[in-house]
Amino acid sequence: FQQIAIANPETAPYGTAAVETMQSLGVYEALQPKIVQGQSIAQAFQFVESGNAELGFVALGQVLRKPVGSYWIVPQELYRPIRQDAVLLKAGEANAAAAAFLEFLRGGEAAAIIEQYGFALDR
Repeated sequence: FQQIAIANPETAPYGTAAVETMQSLGVYEALQPKIVQGQSIAQAFQFVESGNAELGFVALGQVLRKPVGSYWIVPQELYRPIRQDAVLLKAGEANAAAAAFLEFLRGGEAAAIIEQYGFALDR
């Protein structure tokens, strides 16, 4: 392959995880000349989807929604976890809809949706 797409590791957590994975596998130095960086995980996926990069580190949720070939699920032990949290800001504490949404995110229905798109839950 000529190019492997990743998100910018300085600004995108998925890019950082991609670099950590390649380092864990001992291939980062060899692959560095082939890396093309998108500003985001969405742009890295666009590079792969369009064929401008033959390979890429992208979010599993992107691949599951728009399969463009084969994929490999990166083992969690190869990179630090990417945490994605939800918070209710002080300015919104009186907003019933915001509080209800946060409560929904804690429930089983949201958990099923989150897992359906390839994300792991920190339980």
